[in-house]
Amino acid sequence: MFDKPALTQTPIADPLARRWSGRAYDPTRPVEPEKLAALLEAARWSPSCFGDQPWRYLIWDRLGDPERWRRAFDCLVEGNRGWAAHAPLLMLACADRQFTDGRPSRWGQYDTGAASMSLSVEATALGLMVHQMGGYDPAKIRAEFAIPERYDCMAMLTVGYQLPESQIPEDLKAREYAARSRRPLGESFFVGDWDRPYA
Repeated sequence: MFDKPALTQTPIADPLARRWSGRAYDPTRPVEPEKLAALLEAARWSPSCFGDQPWRYLIWDRLGDPERWRRAFDCLVEGNRGWAAHAPLLMLACADRQFTDGRPSRWGQYDTGAASMSLSVEATALGLMVHQMGGYDPAKIRAEFAIPERYDCMAMLTVGYQLPESQIPEDLKAREYAARSRRPLGESFFVGDWDRPYA
């Protein structure tokens, strides 16, 4: 896959710098079972409040189970369907609102986000690409796959291999080659008091 590393203000670990949310997936190349297992292991070993592991992931394989994959795909908003149609895997990250013992938890969403980030960084290390999306219909996917009410539907994820650079379609090139940017550190990170920027 072609690299688009982050232009960081200080060096960071390579898979973190190289992780980005591409859209140009190779529709013919499946994700190997051992690589999928590694992604799930990376998520499984993420930190969570009390070690409660509130995340649940639904996984759909376009090449292995096209009927269920299509049902999940149909829950995406129109703007994501054009490029997501080529991803071999779709996933849905869900967060438990309760601890295992039944007490309410307000950390499930936070912990599930951490698990999804771990999965995404592992994907980068394995030469895969992950794109997380909020553009889908949570009510529709909940009904379609009988997701229990105690779980919040968080993000849909596409997973697969990047299309060879020479084959990226014209309509995706501008987005794939767009420069990556983030706010300066001092705008998001404060020291001692609110709005006292990290220098």
